Amino acid sequence: MSDKKIIAVVGATGAQGGGAARAILADPDSGFTVRALTRNTDSPAAKELAELGAEVVRADYDDEATVHAAFQGAYGAFLVTNFWAHMSAAKETEEINVLVRAAKAAGLKHVVWSTLEDTRELLPLDDDRMPVLQEKYNVPHFDAKGEGNELFRQAGVPTTFLNTTFYFQGFLDNFAPKRAEDGVLSVTIPFEDGKLLAGVDVADIGRTARAILKGGEQFIGSTISLAGDHLTGAQYAEKLAGVLGEPVRFQAVPYDVFRSFGVPAGDEIANMFQYYGDFDQEFTGARDLDRLREINSELKSFDAWLAENGSKIQVS
Repeated sequence: MSDKKIIAVVGATGAQGGGAARAILADPDSGFTVRALTRNTDSPAAKELAELGAEVVRADYDDEATVHAAFQGAYGAFLVTNFWAHMSAAKETEEINVLVRAAKAAGLKHVVWSTLEDTRELLPLDDDRMPVLQEKYNVPHFDAKGEGNELFRQAGVPTTFLNTTFYFQGFLDNFAPKRAEDGVLSVTIPFEDGKLLAGVDVADIGRTARAILKGGEQFIGSTISLAGDHLTGAQYAEKLAGVLGEPVRFQAVPYDVFRSFGVPAGDEIANMFQYYGDFDQEFTGARDLDRLREINSELKSFDAWLAENGSKIQVS
C-alpha cells in the first residue's frame, strides 16, 4: 500500500464521497489508496469503508485544522459539499473556502471538485421568470458551487471541475412512482413535457472521478459535465413501467404550481427544474454521453441503472 498515492475523499460516508471511495478501493490498478474523511469515524458507513481498506480520519468543516491535517501527505482529493445538510448557500461557500485553503496548503497535485453550473451565467437575477432565493441566487445549491469554482482557480489548486446533475436515485425516494386517484402510477416532477432531463447514477460521479484522477494532468483545468442518459419525463416513466410491470405516466407540474405546494425547499427544487428545462440545450447539450463513456467506460444508462435498482423502487 505504501507505494500508492493517497486520495483524500471528502464526505466519504455520503452518496458522492462514498461512491468515490468505493470506486477507488474496488480498482486494484488505480495506483491509489483512500483516505476517507468523515465527521463521525465510528459510524457504520465509516467502519465499512475501513473494512474495505480505507484509512478513515475525522474532518469537520467547523474545525478547519482537521481538514488541513487530513489533506497532508495526500496526492489528490475528491471534494464535495452538501448544501442539503444546512440549505444555506452562504454556509456552503464557507465550506468551499475551507476546502480550497486546505488543498492549497497541502500542495495537492490533482483535485476533482464535484460542482454544478452557476445558473446566473444564463439567467441574470433581474430576469423575473423565477424567484431570487437567499438574496442573490436562482438555485442556491447550484450557484454557490459554480461561484466556488473561481476560488479553486484563484488559489492555483490543480482542479478538474466535475459538473453533476439529477440522480437516477431520485426515483427511489422523492420522485418514486405514486398511485394517482384513478389507480394509475404517476411520476410527478416540476418539469416540462418533451424537454430532456439529464440524469446520472450517483455512483458514476465516483467512478468518473476515479477515471479523471487516473487520467492525470490531461484533465487538470478542464470542466467535465456528467450524465448517464438524456430522457424526457415520459421516457423515464415508460422505462419505469417496464420494470414495474404496469403503466406509469409522467405528470408534469408547472413550476409556479409546484412552488405553491409548500413542500420543503419547494422554491429551490422548482427553480432547479426550471433551469434544467429553460436551458436544456445548454445544460444537457454540455453533457456528451459518447465522450463521457470514453472517460468512464462503466457509465450507466437509465436502463442499466434500472436493471440493478428497479427492484428497490417502492410505489405508494
